[in-house]
Amino acid sequence: MDAMLQHAQDVLRLEAEAILELIPRVDDNFAQAIQMILECEGRTVITGMGKSGLIGAKMAATMASTGTPSFFLHPAEAIHGDLGMVTCHDVVIALSNSGETGEVLNILPSLRRIGAKIIAMVGNPASTLAKNADIILNVGVSKEACPLGLAPTSSTTAALAYGDAMALALLSKRNFTASQFAIFHPGGSLGRKLLLTVGNIMHKGDENPIVPEKTTVQEALFVITDKGLGAVSVVDENGKMCGVLTDGDIRRGLRKGVEFLSHSVTEIMTKAPKYITEDKLAAQALHLMESNKPKPITVLPVVDAEMKVIGLLHMTDLVRQGVV
Repeated sequence: MDAMLQHAQDVLRLEAEAILELIPRVDDNFAQAIQMILECEGRTVITGMGKSGLIGAKMAATMASTGTPSFFLHPAEAIHGDLGMVTCHDVVIALSNSGETGEVLNILPSLRRIGAKIIAMVGNPASTLAKNADIILNVGVSKEACPLGLAPTSSTTAALAYGDAMALALLSKRNFTASQFAIFHPGGSLGRKLLLTVGNIMHKGDENPIVPEKTTVQEALFVITDKGLGAVSVVDENGKMCGVLTDGDIRRGLRKGVEFLSHSVTEIMTKAPKYITEDKLAAQALHLMESNKPKPITVLPVVDAEMKVIGLLHMTDLVRQGVV
């Protein structure tokens, strides 16, 4: 094997092993740190310099998006006034592989005077940072993946994974839900999939194509053409769903001759169609459409608790909203 490829594989192996080393360290100290953050009346402030700072920024972003109010504080900016962001109600997680990073150590006295709690994520539990922390989280690794043993590689990967473990442990303890997650992610397809309901995008009122069960196929075709959704919901005298008629049903019927246009829609409609309620997520409607057998469907009637048809959802509506 090419030496370069072998080396790249060795890097991945070393970094994977570094993460595995941390599993036994999800221990009492880890549990105490999680409890401290859960009991925190303020926010979780994460700080670190250089590569540790980059990991800390990602940790803060992950925690903030999963129910733990958090932000990243750059230690070099902190000593020039940004310490004003920290209060006595906050918990500070300080990252430093050596535990001797000058910029981080320089803010410790002020953090103590402010009254914030301190959690040290360090590679050296005997370091200055560790000795000045309330809780020590040992994220040290046996070996960096860097062949020179200098560039932070395995150590930053391990710290990142440990930070994810903390964030998701907090998520679990807070019983954080997908709906809450969506509130923090309103932009893009993720927010649309988690927040958008059928009721938000269905065709209703005058846009909802409905015909009585005594309607002829020809009359239904006029409604399908007028509404432009490729289908109509067929309802009884009380507005309850009887079936669905699509333009595809009509095209297939025309192969037998035009005389069937004078027949009732009940003769060719789908009598037990899939349907959905307006409170369901749009993503759930998409799954219902795509999982239909023997082939996917493009329309879903929307019904209320009494099975009255109150709307129609078309696949193009989901595409337009970015759910697909």
